[in-house]
Amino acid sequence: MSISRRKFVARAASGILGATAVSVGESAVALYPAGELPLIVSTWPFGKTSNDAALKVLLEGENILNAVEQGIWVTESDVTNKSVGLNGTPNAAGVAQLDACIMYGPGHKAGSVAALEGIRHPISAARRVMERTSHVMLVGEGARMFALSEGLESVEVNSRELHERWQKQRTTPTPKGHDTIALLIVGSNGDIAGGCSTSGLAGKLPGRVGDSPIIGSGLYVDNEIGAAGATGVGENVMRYCASFQVVELMRQGLHPREACQRAIDRIVRSEPKGKDLSVNLVALDKRGRHGAAGTDEKFRYSVTTRSTSEVLINPSFEK
Repeated sequence: MSISRRKFVARAASGILGATAVSVGESAVALYPAGELPLIVSTWPFGKTSNDAALKVLLEGENILNAVEQGIWVTESDVTNKSVGLNGTPNAAGVAQLDACIMYGPGHKAGSVAALEGIRHPISAARRVMERTSHVMLVGEGARMFALSEGLESVEVNSRELHERWQKQRTTPTPKGHDTIALLIVGSNGDIAGGCSTSGLAGKLPGRVGDSPIIGSGLYVDNEIGAAGATGVGENVMRYCASFQVVELMRQGLHPREACQRAIDRIVRSEPKGKDLSVNLVALDKRGRHGAAGTDEKFRYSVTTRSTSEVLINPSFEK
């Protein structure tokens, strides 16, 4: 059952949802003890499969960037997932245009691709941009040509099958919102990395770019503090630099859950009453603590360590 915006704000004001600032120091450490490392956090229940794959990579001795990339590969390759990868819902022209980004805490490195067509793993294209160019973002045909030059797997993007599928889908209402895989890792040594990948809003205008490839919106990593990722309606996430907000709130001493909720509260207060925002956030910090918050009651997030792997409900709607 959904909850009205009025009830959401009321709960926030009463402290059920609101974040309580915790100062940095011994009191904060005592209240929120450090968690188990490595820690992997991602958006949505389908993120659990990616988390488990990422943990396997880490346990085999590989680095956190490989774990982020290969974890997200799992969701990008999932033919049942209609929100991420080439099997995602196409744009208004019947083509799946993909967005992705990746960040690596050490050196504050980032790479991003947007409106990318026909490349099997956009997260890998984003990583190549980060590691093999002097740029941060490539878009459209330029991103595709770069990915091809790097030998990344490609597929035909203008097939008759894709066009016919879109023609059938046009007769049904466009789904509200959209899902994204945002995956965050803090390694055993405290280094942090994250990635984000999506096929974007269903039926979007060709060339539309959401929050997922935008550094500070769909994803942000700071190796001194932590990381945050977002899912929902990209336009609403972008307008508030939501992931950056969360990391900066953690820098002030807030627990990841409190930081996510504080950012959500700010967004909700600033928007017209009754607007369907669909903004959901996940975060972790350098000490292995995690949290989430969001405007969607059905939002879930996945948390994985060596000892456990589970899907948790949106804390914003806990009784």
